[in-house]
Amino acid sequence: MIPKKISIEKIPSYGPYNTCVLVGDFLFISGQIAGYKNPEKFISYNIEMETKKVMDNIKIILSENGMGFQNVIKTSIFVTDMSFFTKINNVYSEYFHDRSYPARETIQVSALPNNANIEISSIAYKN
Repeated sequence: MIPKKISIEKIPSYGPYNTCVLVGDFLFISGQIAGYKNPEKFISYNIEMETKKVMDNIKIILSENGMGFQNVIKTSIFVTDMSFFTKINNVYSEYFHDRSYPARETIQVSALPNNANIEISSIAYKN
């Protein structure tokens, strides 16, 4: 099966990768940080706002592919400080209305692009 590469203009890209790749009914979403198309408008001063922007970026990507958070089956969260864990969970949980959360891991890392505090990647399945 050949992946269908999707470029989404509403989401910033920080390197040589695709924002997402659709393979059959699976959508693989690259790690998202709290950036805008204008690189000067980066949020990194408040973990709740940063997490919300990341989740909003994922929401745009899902929507552009005819999906929603109910289609997300796996997420990976990378965070620079594990003390943010509860605040991240509070924002993250607001996006899964029926509380059917995807599988997930949260990993502390030493640094992220653009001095981000959080990056989230996702896999969704169109059923």
